Amino acid sequence: MTNKPYVLVLYYSRHGAVASMAQQVCRGIEQVTGIEARLRTVPAVSTECEAVSDDIPAEGPLYCSEEDLQHCVGLVLGSPTRFGNMAAALKYFIDGTSSLWLSGALINKPAAVFTSTASMHGGQESTLLSMMLPLMHHGMVLVGLPYSEPGLMKTQAGGTPYGASHLAGQSGRLLDSDEQALCLALGKRVATLALQLQQ
Repeated sequence: MTNKPYVLVLYYSRHGAVASMAQQVCRGIEQVTGIEARLRTVPAVSTECEAVSDDIPAEGPLYCSEEDLQHCVGLVLGSPTRFGNMAAALKYFIDGTSSLWLSGALINKPAAVFTSTASMHGGQESTLLSMMLPLMHHGMVLVGLPYSEPGLMKTQAGGTPYGASHLAGQSGRLLDSDEQALCLALGKRVATLALQLQQ
C-alpha cells in the first residue's frame, strides 16, 4: 500500500452512469501531481443478512472501509437520485460513520458531490444538497464548481455549481463532453484543495 495522499471517490451506481462519472472524477484527481484517486463503492441495501453477503464485490471497485474514509485527504461522493435524495445504499454507509464523526477524522478535509438522474428535472440539485448535509456534520469543507468552468454555462444536460451531474435519460445516455469536463474539473479541484489544506 502506498503512503501517497489520496482523494476517496466513493459512489453507489445501479445502472452504470454514476460509475462512469466516478471514473472521470478519478481522472481529474490523477491530473494533480502528488496525489492519487482511490475508487470505492458500497453494497446495495437488501433483505439478505449481512453475515452471508460477500465482503468483496464480484466485479468493479472494492467496497469502502472505514479506514479508506478515515485516512483520505479529500472525498468525492456520488449517487443516483432517489426521489430527490441520495440512494439508500450510500446513506446506509454514511449513517455508519459515527465513530469518525466522534473522532473528528474528516474535519477540514475538502469534499464534493456528484449525481445522475433519469429525467432533466429529476432532483439533481436536491440530491447534491442532501449529500452535503452529512459532510457538513463531519466538518468537511464543501467544494462546488465555479462558473469559470465553461461547461456550466453551455451544458444542455447535467452540470450544477453544487457538483457534477448527468442526465442519463430513460435510455441510459452516456456522459457528453460537458458532463465529462465538469466531472474532471470537480476531481481536480478537490485534489488541488486537499494538497493546499495539508500544508
